[in-house]
Amino acid sequence: MAVFVALGAFLMTLFGGWTAQRVTDRRHLVLGLAGGLMLGVVGLDLLPEAMRAAGEEIFGVPQALLLFVGGFLVAHLVERLLAVRQASHGADPKESEALDGHDSHAHARVPQVGLTAAAAMVGHSLMDGIALGAAFQVGGGMGAAVALAVVAHDFADGFNTYTLTSLYGNDRRKALTMLVADAVAPVVGAASTLLFTLPEELLGSYLGFFGGALLYLAAAEILPEAHHDHPARSTVLCTIAGAAFIWLVVGIAG
Repeated sequence: MAVFVALGAFLMTLFGGWTAQRVTDRRHLVLGLAGGLMLGVVGLDLLPEAMRAAGEEIFGVPQALLLFVGGFLVAHLVERLLAVRQASHGADPKESEALDGHDSHAHARVPQVGLTAAAAMVGHSLMDGIALGAAFQVGGGMGAAVALAVVAHDFADGFNTYTLTSLYGNDRRKALTMLVADAVAPVVGAASTLLFTLPEELLGSYLGFFGGALLYLAAAEILPEAHHDHPARSTVLCTIAGAAFIWLVVGIAG
């Protein structure tokens, strides 16, 4: 049953990526929606689940929150290190000097950052599949609730995977490759639970770390880019709609 549901997640992920690809003429709206979806997934889905699974305190702070901050900082460091590396290997000197400037923001994009972010999304989808399989091991009711959440928010995963890959200058072939990998991942994850079970605390720790990295990409990259050329009210509304959609999904699944 878990693998069957994961096939639904597979199709939903592909649909999300197809949607992101088809609306490229409204790129600022796509990015605004993606930012809202990512914000909603982090704040309303990943972080609460991480707190429930790995809420033990370390020096007065819940473990999940420490890993959340750690994920945010690691994402920031990886992006900056890759940007500096690109600048020192043939990038235009003027662009290198202006890496931190607003006007050169789009030129400082590093394709490897997009691929790394998309790979993290694939890893997250794999964990979705594992969580789905584990939920069905607990019981049918738990499995159904998790299935609804996974299938619904895999639309956002597919949308964000394609958007993240292409945003950083990767070509369409690479974006589609990462999208297919993201779609297959929950099926593989669900099937793997026939062989083992992931400890709850480890799953919570992962969700906290991944949530921090995802929030960095949304706040520092996706949303600023969405408003760079088109600071329109419609972009803000798309961001709000994305977050509201995840709230709806979480509410229905709960």
